[in-house]
Amino acid sequence: MNYKMLAPAGLVAAALIAAGCGSSGGSGSGNSGSQSGMHGTAAAGNALKSAKIGGATVLTDGKGFTLYWFVPDTSTKSMCNGSCASLWPPVKGPATLASGVKGTLATITRSDGSTQATFDGHPLYTYKGDSKAGDNTGNGLNVSGGVWHEVTVSGAAPAPAPSSKSSSSSGGGYGY
Repeated sequence: MNYKMLAPAGLVAAALIAAGCGSSGGSGSGNSGSQSGMHGTAAAGNALKSAKIGGATVLTDGKGFTLYWFVPDTSTKSMCNGSCASLWPPVKGPATLASGVKGTLATITRSDGSTQATFDGHPLYTYKGDSKAGDNTGNGLNVSGGVWHEVTVSGAAPAPAPSSKSSSSSGGGYGY
């Protein structure tokens, strides 16, 4: 693998995220757990499941892509709108949980009027930086005014993602 090519690609992705993920748009209003009112192609393939990714059991979409939550969001309001939502696409609601996955699904209405799925009170997103099922490259990113976390099925925030820098040196840094 050509690691020299990965660093510029990562920097470009980080720059795009930082530039495009501002909170632009109003608030969504909560639907108090409503699972009705399907919009467009919302329900056909929105069965959410769990998978073990990076040592944690996380929630994924039907294709196995990691789902994320954004710290500034509330249970009734997404703070990721406009260009942010193009990099962190909201999971359309309503959604269903695969057999054996425990948690509470609901929906919120986004500022653009679309319906977004929530899990245990967190609006759900995928990440454009994940190129295949099982990737979790968005976990621990601090962009758009807050940190993004993969959704663990336990509901707890996972440990921050390990640094992409080598930690094999004996330098004495803290490894942030």
